[in-house]
Amino acid sequence: MEKNLTQDPTNCLKIALFGPESTGKTTLAKALAAHYSTLWVPEYAREYLEEKWHKTAQICAPEDIYPIALGQMKLENEAAQQANKLLFCDTTLLSTQVYSEAYFEGWCDERIVQANDKNQYDIYFLTDIDVPWEKDLLRDRPHQREEMFARFKSALMQRNLTFVSLSGTTETRLKQAVGHLSQLL
Repeated sequence: MEKNLTQDPTNCLKIALFGPESTGKTTLAKALAAHYSTLWVPEYAREYLEEKWHKTAQICAPEDIYPIALGQMKLENEAAQQANKLLFCDTTLLSTQVYSEAYFEGWCDERIVQANDKNQYDIYFLTDIDVPWEKDLLRDRPHQREEMFARFKSALMQRNLTFVSLSGTTETRLKQAVGHLSQLL
């Protein structure tokens, strides 16, 4: 496996926000980081793909998946060195794999698949599709929310990963997450 896709050792707990597009992951990551006075890791794919679109008017292609994964892991490893006991990850390489497989007929770069067998998070918060879908430059599957949610949930269950489903308003999700995190802390 590529070294650059490996999580660096850290003493902080890593919490993954996990789920399909437009389910409140970024909002929740920011709110949790503020609540615990720590850092959150943004979604590198957003920055990468928006820049690609503005430069070339092209959307995500298979050759973008590995650079996206490298950028995501770099952001996560940098933030983990500075985090205060907890690190909230707006996305993970497993999200990259789920999207890759959904968009590219089951294909994902094998290096990412291998990294997902090794990299770990202390808990995944699976964000439900019960919030309104919001259009932006990258979001393109408003009518496939249930299918995408099922893909994300299946990815967690197939790997027997610890996860909690969060639903409701941002405030409700924040309370649910804090309640579960108090058990970890």
